[in-house]
Amino acid sequence: MARVVVDVMLKPEILDPQGQAVQRALPRLGFDGISDVRQGKRFELEVDGPVDEAALARIHDLAESFLANTVIEDFTVHVEEVAEAAK
Repeated sequence: MARVVVDVMLKPEILDPQGQAVQRALPRLGFDGISDVRQGKRFELEVDGPVDEAALARIHDLAESFLANTVIEDFTVHVEEVAEAAK
């Protein structure tokens, strides 16, 4: 079993009110030196079997058509190592 991660972020030119709210709150919470915050989404997909080029292409299509609004969001797809559970 493999894990494929889809990270979705607003495009840089799109206003991010949630990120701005977090950025404004950070100094009040004692976290100085953060000049910008962008908020996004992360999807972790557990895939049965090997993740080959065809599987990644299908997941890319899934992300483009369902997980991200490509008018205002960009996304990346990558395979993540899954640590085996202790037996």
